[in-house]
Amino acid sequence: MRRACRQYCSGPMELRKLLKGRAILNEPLAKHTTFGIGGAARFFIKPRDEEDLKVLLGVLKKGKIRFLIIGSGSNILVSDKGVKAAVISLSAPFFCAIKAGPASIEAGAGVRLAGLIRFALRKNLSGLEFLSGIPGTVGGALVMNAGISEGTKQHIQRCISDNLLCVKVLDASGRIRNILKKDIMFGYRSSDLGRYVILSARFRMRHAPRKAIAERVRGYLAYRKKMHGWAARSAGCVFKNPAGTSAGKLIDMCGLKGIIRGGAQISGKHANFILNTGKATAADVLYLMGVMRKRVKQKFGITLEPEIRIWRN
Repeated sequence: MRRACRQYCSGPMELRKLLKGRAILNEPLAKHTTFGIGGAARFFIKPRDEEDLKVLLGVLKKGKIRFLIIGSGSNILVSDKGVKAAVISLSAPFFCAIKAGPASIEAGAGVRLAGLIRFALRKNLSGLEFLSGIPGTVGGALVMNAGISEGTKQHIQRCISDNLLCVKVLDASGRIRNILKKDIMFGYRSSDLGRYVILSARFRMRHAPRKAIAERVRGYLAYRKKMHGWAARSAGCVFKNPAGTSAGKLIDMCGLKGIIRGGAQISGKHANFILNTGKATAADVLYLMGVMRKRVKQKFGITLEPEIRIWRN
């Protein structure tokens, strides 16, 4: 155990001897998040395959080193001081494989949602079009049960778990398991999958004409562009929607659209988005989040719950 810890802690050169993938010291995480904000990770590691990942997690466990999994970095705010942890990226080709079954798709944890939807379109498989325009990877989307609110009052929830059949994971003991959907606890923008490392997932699909699928994809993309806009960097919705209402609507009713703190701004288009206008810091974003929560609590008596994950030491 001491040897493994010394090998890990002494630098990436030693860790590279144990792994086939890449190990980078003090990697700025701003480069790996859609916010473009945050300090460095102690180590940034890209395992090459499943066996490489198992070796890595074994070393981290023996050395009692905290690790975090990053996908596309679309739902994360990293502290300006970074994180004293190993950040693991499952972006190697092994974790980005996709294959189609008769009425299903199996996708690796590192597959981007946009790529998943394009693959489904080519195979004339329908069911996941509502994920169009949502940044992220399959693994990250499952952990947070990503989805959309639809209907005139935004009361209809569609989530990635709706189409899930099973998930392949690596558990804390290093064992690979296949977990059926019925054995996973899903909630609104939540799941209990965070205790595992997701390797891949299989989704139930149905055959449909390619033209009809493409039309639905275009419709969802147009809706997201209209509602949110893509001009500036952000991490998506900052807060979860409270039961029966919209966080964005509550924040808007508090008159907070367009408020600026340093390089961060509450979006003028969708009040539940905070934008990095160029040189925002995590401190800027956290300040605006505090204002949003305080004002909504004062005006409506509702405590907003963060949807984005905040990485800090």
